[in-house]
Amino acid sequence: MEPGVCVLELVGVFFSTAAWFCSLATTLMSTWLTLSTDLLPTESYELGLWETCVVQELGSLECRPYNSLLGLPPDITLARILMCVTVATGLLSLLLAIPGMYMVNSCDRRLEDIKRKRVMKMVAAALCFLAGILGLIPVSYIAHLTVVRFFDKNLPEMVPRWEFGDALFCGWAAGFLHLVAGALLFSSCVCLQNDNCNTPARVPVPTARGSSRRKTRSEYV
Repeated sequence: MEPGVCVLELVGVFFSTAAWFCSLATTLMSTWLTLSTDLLPTESYELGLWETCVVQELGSLECRPYNSLLGLPPDITLARILMCVTVATGLLSLLLAIPGMYMVNSCDRRLEDIKRKRVMKMVAAALCFLAGILGLIPVSYIAHLTVVRFFDKNLPEMVPRWEFGDALFCGWAAGFLHLVAGALLFSSCVCLQNDNCNTPARVPVPTARGSSRRKTRSEYV
């Protein structure tokens, strides 16, 4: 087994773990959008998927969850669903990638076990790609709507507008890390397959005892 395969596995699992934590943090953070006004400079507002918060100038934070699920805006509802699916998909890919590593249970190096681990890592890589795409969709969609509403000329200039929050940047980082983790895990599968294909097959060699027996029988005839 080449050391490069183990390095790709370790880095891929590390990025997958970091991506899952970033996705979870993005889902729970209340700073998807932020708003501050000149009329109330001592207060700023934060909007998340589960609650809205008011931040006072002295540092106090007061949050209030949404009252009804049916009364949510469509973009918040879509972001909720996709982020929950992203967290679940990322966790499933991580649970498949860890036992699929060659370094786990490395004493058993049969060909069937190596093939099984390669299949598990390929499925984990596909789930990482899926989690990355699903995580980037709601973050990019919310950012697109925020830009459109910010530069809406139909609204008066005195009306405050929402701006990007820290959760959006964390979500973009999570999606990027998911894609990188999927690429690394898939690369380790390709390298492992090439390594197995280049391994020469063992050809049985007749023992000296068997050759001596055949030679003795031929001499006897």
